[in-house]
Amino acid sequence: MQPNSHKLVAGVDLGGTAVNYTFFDGVQFLIESLCEHPSLAREGPDICLSQMADGLLFAAQRCGILPGQISVIGLGTPGPASANGIFSASGSTNFVHPAWSGFDIRGAFEHKLGIPVAYINDGNAGALWGHYVLFGAENQATSISAIIGTGLGGGVVVDNHVLKGCRGFAGELGHVLLPYQIIPGLQHCLPLCNCGRIGDLESLCSLTALETSLLPAFLPHFPNHELGKLGDLRKAARLVRGLAENGDPLCRQLFAAQAHALALFFDQMITTFDPDALIVGGGAIETSVEFQQWFIAKIRAGMPPSQWEEQGCIPIHIMPNGDTAGARGAALEAYGSRL
Repeated sequence: MQPNSHKLVAGVDLGGTAVNYTFFDGVQFLIESLCEHPSLAREGPDICLSQMADGLLFAAQRCGILPGQISVIGLGTPGPASANGIFSASGSTNFVHPAWSGFDIRGAFEHKLGIPVAYINDGNAGALWGHYVLFGAENQATSISAIIGTGLGGGVVVDNHVLKGCRGFAGELGHVLLPYQIIPGLQHCLPLCNCGRIGDLESLCSLTALETSLLPAFLPHFPNHELGKLGDLRKAARLVRGLAENGDPLCRQLFAAQAHALALFFDQMITTFDPDALIVGGGAIETSVEFQQWFIAKIRAGMPPSQWEEQGCIPIHIMPNGDTAGARGAALEAYGSRL
């Protein structure tokens, strides 16, 4: 990837919780920290697209960039969606408003701004950024990323290219089915994903999973816990990370269950791709280094003992730059699309 002083690209990461922005000139990213505001995806396309456009202009002003200087925008969103950014008719965890069904978000955003838009699944975008940081712009490595947020995104990067498949649905790693019944505490659970699958990775390892599957399964064993007294599982799910980081026994068990689910998932990915690296990211582990190390150790412990010799040499990394990874990966995708 060679610098190009005449080319400035924007990266936009639209999630279920927040929209994040960045800019890339081929040499450096012009925003180092988070530049975000709450997502209005639940309000439907019209409101959400207007908010995204306003946010992009605000971010550009922050960097002293005129809209005419932006040659292309990289847009990342959760899926499932086609390679061209047309959402599945079945909906997704983050886009529950009925008007999103079959919606062409890439085309609509391009039309609204009058600037070319390159689309990438947000999990793929994060995976591309993590791979780029670990291995550089030119490499022949393979990495697998799992990004834990409202749902669970991910991506497979081979030789510095994200695998997208013939229709763009490759890398929907959150919907890989797992033998979840072997995870302690989930023997009698029925984890249902928004996609309709039972026992896929997203139904076990996401903010939504905490609310719909894990808290209902584990709270009965902690009858006096403060989260149970809230009477609101959605609110309780958002408090789990902080409590787990501080050593709360219930919340540590919840994260241990999610780590075990990731271990079973990574075991399948190792068997399929024999990767150079595994990467874990997302808001769920925007925590202290100590807690991140504990979580990675739990993933290692959950991998099948018979495979430790083969799997032990594959490093597990925390996604670099945390919540900015999606926007940065989207910008890299846009930069490559215009070379």
